[in-house]
Amino acid sequence: MSKYRWTICALVFFATTVNYLDRAVISLLKPYLETEFNWNSGDYANIEIAFKVAYSLGMLGAGRLIDTLGTKMGYALSTFLWSLAAMGHAFVSSTFGFSVARAFLGVTEAGNFPAAIKTTAEWFPQKERALATGIFNSGSNVGAIIAPLTVPLIAETIGWKWAFIITGAFGFVWLLLWFIYYEVPAKQARLTKAEFDYIHSDVDDLAAASITTQPKVSWFKLLTFRQTWAFVVGKFLTDPVWWFYLFWLPDFLNKQYGLKGTDVAFPVAAVYILSSIGSVGGGWIPLNFMKHGMPAFKARKTSMLLIALCVFPIVFAQYLGQINMWLAVLVIGIAAAAHQAWSANIFTTVSDMFPKRAVASVTGIGGMAGGLGGILLTALVQKQMFVYYESINQLDKAYFIMFLICGGAYLLAWVLMHFLAPRMKQISLD
Repeated sequence: MSKYRWTICALVFFATTVNYLDRAVISLLKPYLETEFNWNSGDYANIEIAFKVAYSLGMLGAGRLIDTLGTKMGYALSTFLWSLAAMGHAFVSSTFGFSVARAFLGVTEAGNFPAAIKTTAEWFPQKERALATGIFNSGSNVGAIIAPLTVPLIAETIGWKWAFIITGAFGFVWLLLWFIYYEVPAKQARLTKAEFDYIHSDVDDLAAASITTQPKVSWFKLLTFRQTWAFVVGKFLTDPVWWFYLFWLPDFLNKQYGLKGTDVAFPVAAVYILSSIGSVGGGWIPLNFMKHGMPAFKARKTSMLLIALCVFPIVFAQYLGQINMWLAVLVIGIAAAAHQAWSANIFTTVSDMFPKRAVASVTGIGGMAGGLGGILLTALVQKQMFVYYESINQLDKAYFIMFLICGGAYLLAWVLMHFLAPRMKQISLD
């Protein structure tokens, strides 16, 4: 049987890699930008908040836009705009300018995950969606791996502005491949009938594959379902943890262990290599449970509970780091891997619980909630706490509090999601 669906997965993986490469650049350029613009932790937190506010609002609109335009044009438009935004960072000359550039990047990058999850729902049967999601979601780790291996080197050799320009340009390469290879299954001439039938093997009426002809669903109607709120709560509590890793890990290594410039490359890359393994592994776990006869909802819930437990050891990161820095890197890497495994499953719960025509909209609503959680964590905890503890030269206490938050967030999310959607039944929108 042809397996063209995995070609589509590779395209989404590439887009997600570029998406995270572009957003990770600023964290690695932070030392250079601090020197040039006299930033403190509060200035950097404000720029981070600008990105998250725009990303959160963009998520809500992006999900609706993707459901309206379809995956092909919606994904292309989002990638085109965020690539322009990424390159635009090179042309600003003030702290306020960076806030504006980050906001534009945030609102445009918001289209990636609604489009990616909708693409996966269109191209994969239910039993393979977590694995496909884990594979494409590992692109976020690959982007975060490429960034520390390249961005400091570019900044050291030809300047920090070129780091933004070069990384932003990759999105245009993806656009070319997207238009060459992508089309929805019902219109894809390269797809065999056998694979088309396999993709829709868990749909009673194959006519439902033509999702573009079905009516759209309002946000208000979607918010009346407990299943929507289960996804919203899960994203609200756990997305901020990933934001913390992405924006503050290089700073943690710098402040705790004195690593600067290219010195942070290998420790940061190691964390995201582990994350990539976790992303794919997170998709494999429920698939393996289902192959052994476990119902899909139970396989998903069991997997997410096991994953949540794997995050908790991060509370010991600093203690282990006193023995050896690489032990801290290892435990943070395991926690980051668990987050990506969690993401592979929580994203798939949307297509488990909702018809395909609502997947991008629900993903957008949950993505907005995750962004809002990130904003609150940064504004109410990180910004105030980091500035305070930095002023009294006890920044290690701020990081310890953050690691405690990271360790408990997933278990709390799992409990609340289980309460809201015990069996993750798919709803009817008719």
